[in-house]
Amino acid sequence: MQIHRLTPAQARARQAAGAVLIDVREEHERAGGQAEGALGIARATLEANPAAHLPDRAGDVVLICQSGGRSLAAAQALVAAGYLQVASVEGGTTRWAEDGLPLVKPVLDAERADFLERYSRHLRLPEVGEAGQQRLRAARVLVVGAGGLGSPAAFYLAAAGVGTLRIVDDDHVELSNLQRQILHTQARIGQPKVASAERALGALNPQVRVEAIAERVTTGNARRLLQGVDVVIDGADNFATRYVLNDACVELGKPLIYGAVLQFQGQVSVFDAGRRRGQAPCYRCLFPAPPPPELAPNCADAGVLGVLPGVIGLLQATEAIKLLLGIGQSLAGRLLNFDALAMHFHQMRLDPDPSCPVCAPASG
Repeated sequence: MQIHRLTPAQARARQAAGAVLIDVREEHERAGGQAEGALGIARATLEANPAAHLPDRAGDVVLICQSGGRSLAAAQALVAAGYLQVASVEGGTTRWAEDGLPLVKPVLDAERADFLERYSRHLRLPEVGEAGQQRLRAARVLVVGAGGLGSPAAFYLAAAGVGTLRIVDDDHVELSNLQRQILHTQARIGQPKVASAERALGALNPQVRVEAIAERVTTGNARRLLQGVDVVIDGADNFATRYVLNDACVELGKPLIYGAVLQFQGQVSVFDAGRRRGQAPCYRCLFPAPPPPELAPNCADAGVLGVLPGVIGLLQATEAIKLLLGIGQSLAGRLLNFDALAMHFHQMRLDPDPSCPVCAPASG
């Protein structure tokens, strides 16, 4: 049976004559506006059980989507299910609006409307969708350091809708931080960095819960700070903290997203040995012991290009989101190096050290 393809004006006339007009887009798409009088039933829901929504197989049904493709496919599915009068709107809601036909916004509670609009671009991604966005909403991430790396990482995780960010830093905002630590402002110089971070992230996304902890990570508190989190972002600026974090993450089975910057160079990796002993390396597999100070000066002594932590911090946030959603291929087992002067990325393979005292299978 042939599917009738209607212009929006023809569909509007059929609707006025008693046809059931159904918008088969997803809820987040309809939130921006849908054809007046249309029922909102997502295509998958309609096709899964059409009789629940359209008990009369002989009734006049008109389907509309964004541009016409999905509504036509849904119409074909209805015909295959035995419906006799099914049409699709060519050009969909886009053309409906262009032709000046009335659109209405569905009535939603404030929280739901905020969710659908705020994360609309994520919701359109098949790899994320509503289920993935709700997964981000339920996630908890520990960000160690609210400085150069922690600032962009936390900022984009909050923007992405990660539900809880536990930010740990015992430092205060200084004027020299503002060149690269984007969470802070001149007005907040002298304030604890975690308080400044909480204020900035709350202004960006009030739906995100920020746990501001003004402490330095030590062997005495690391396990407490890691309790209940799904992913750990290492934005520390010293080797001692990195080793403490690594060891606790291996012990508690938490993936650790490592980042480091100096002058014009940066690197990123994911250390997931706690969940994948013998298969993925830990930080100690890369650096069994701290290098001598002359080979590893800090940024305060050697300097750092202000935008460089932004690049590396965003890569850390990207890895965190992928891990939380279970999509893509993480950097576990790879070290990604970035040269800002050459604008060049280079990666090297990282294998687990079978004699690592922390993550080797025999050590667990």
